[in-house]
Amino acid sequence: MAALTEAPPPLAPAPEAKPPRRRGRWTPYWLLLPGILWLLVFFAMPMIYQASTSVQTGSLEEGYKVTWHFATYWDALSDYYPQFLRSVLYAGAATILCLILGYPLAYLIAFRAGRWRNLIMILVIAPFFTSFLIRTLAWKTILADSGPVVGALNTLHVLDVTSWLGWTSGDRVLATPLAVVCGLTYNFLPFMILPLYSSLERIDGRLHEAAGDLYAKPVTTFRKVTFPLSMPGVVSGTLLTFIPASGDYVNADLLGSTDTRMVGNVIQSQFLRILDYPTAAALSFILMAAILIMVTFYIRRSGTEDLV
Repeated sequence: MAALTEAPPPLAPAPEAKPPRRRGRWTPYWLLLPGILWLLVFFAMPMIYQASTSVQTGSLEEGYKVTWHFATYWDALSDYYPQFLRSVLYAGAATILCLILGYPLAYLIAFRAGRWRNLIMILVIAPFFTSFLIRTLAWKTILADSGPVVGALNTLHVLDVTSWLGWTSGDRVLATPLAVVCGLTYNFLPFMILPLYSSLERIDGRLHEAAGDLYAKPVTTFRKVTFPLSMPGVVSGTLLTFIPASGDYVNADLLGSTDTRMVGNVIQSQFLRILDYPTAAALSFILMAAILIMVTFYIRRSGTEDLV
């Protein structure tokens, strides 16, 4: 009986559990490494090289040396400021036209296309399957002096108004600012439509029904509900259109004349024809800085700072 009532020996303490080993803590960094290397090699290093080139002096025969000649920036800006202003004007006009043309189409695709949505989206993206250069050259045929477009504009007396505004010359469209803006609008229109469609598609249709239940007219519903909710797409589309359009030189070169040269044409000429590399690099940095300032101001004014 004594053996049965004897207290059992104390149990040995359980071994302390080791914290789980974090094997994958470096995985995100390894996944980011290819992108970081790509940016360093193809973005950061060329930027540093161009910054160095912009403060060099010399010639192609004697070679260029870094002399920290910052006056190149002022000389480039004072000599080519008309091309800068023209680039902003043409890119701004093309952006506004893309918004006017693209918003109704994006609205149609998002809310009214139905089973035709995929087909319309393919038609929007289809121009990308053709070379940018070929698409621009095609506009030389479309806007030819003896073509149907110029004939229709003359019949409607549209060219009289645009000629008075300085966008056309006489009875022709080619080699005028209107031709350059038309080319920019056509080539960059998909960059406006796709962000608009993506933003409009996320709008809950029940919001439109609620606005209708509150006796809001379609115009009021669009002004109070649809357009404010699509502002992220509007901002993204205008940026994706304005930024590449302001630096474009193909449209101005093929559809314009010497009087419609943009800053991209000057940079291309300085790099490849005149071979004045410091001036070309300085113009590139001035253009980049100007676009960055305008984009930052635009985003803050539009109330979508989260896009920065």
